[in-house]
Amino acid sequence: MRKNIAAGNWKMNLTLDEGQKLASEVINMAKGEVSNDAEIILIPPFVHITSVEKLVGSAANVKVGAQNCSDQGSGAYTGETSVSMLKSAGVSYVVIGHSERRELFGEDNALLAAKTKAVLDGGLKPIYCCGEKLESREAEQHFAVNKEQIEEGLFGLSKEEILNVVIAYEPVWAIGTGVTASSDQAQEMHAYIRGLIAEKYDQETADSISILYGGSVKPGNAQELFAQPDVDGGLVGGASLKSRDFVDIIKSF
Repeated sequence: MRKNIAAGNWKMNLTLDEGQKLASEVINMAKGEVSNDAEIILIPPFVHITSVEKLVGSAANVKVGAQNCSDQGSGAYTGETSVSMLKSAGVSYVVIGHSERRELFGEDNALLAAKTKAVLDGGLKPIYCCGEKLESREAEQHFAVNKEQIEEGLFGLSKEEILNVVIAYEPVWAIGTGVTASSDQAQEMHAYIRGLIAEKYDQETADSISILYGGSVKPGNAQELFAQPDVDGGLVGGASLKSRDFVDIIKSF
């Protein structure tokens, strides 16, 4: 049975003190208010990971994620962070291929496939992102764009490996814009992605993989989005920086 997941991507925000305050608030509020079994993932900047991991401790259903990693194990790669380093700091998940990494830093599907394999080989779980830009959506190329990103980034994995992958569909036109894909649009693409996995592997495998929606998830739309049969949660950006909003999203399952 696949998990319901609420993952909060802090991006490049918050000082160390602010990050500790946010993490503490989310953990304590969730402990008192959340009755569902959703997995909560806090994904802070690298410099916050150790302090957030200490705050998480043994909190039920709360994990720490990283926003990126290197595809290399170690060596002369100034500014990079390896999977083994992240694992030693208590990280459980790593975001791979967020649209900002693809767009701003030129990360292509081949590199993302290598990063995904490195994460899995290191014993962590990748949150592999895919999604189309507005021009692709308007040209009705959105299915083709996501198919290419999924096939080139993930389909070199074995069945056993892909069962440890979480996928996040993030329509680029809905990230940080305040515009959200309708619940029908989200469901349509999530079902399409699940169908691609079923064709490559099998239906049982496809039905075991959590697919998250990422794109201006807010308390006001989370319940409708999460009610869709193939939407298993959210990769949340701006709303994850406000403890009240993020906990209300978690409660939406």
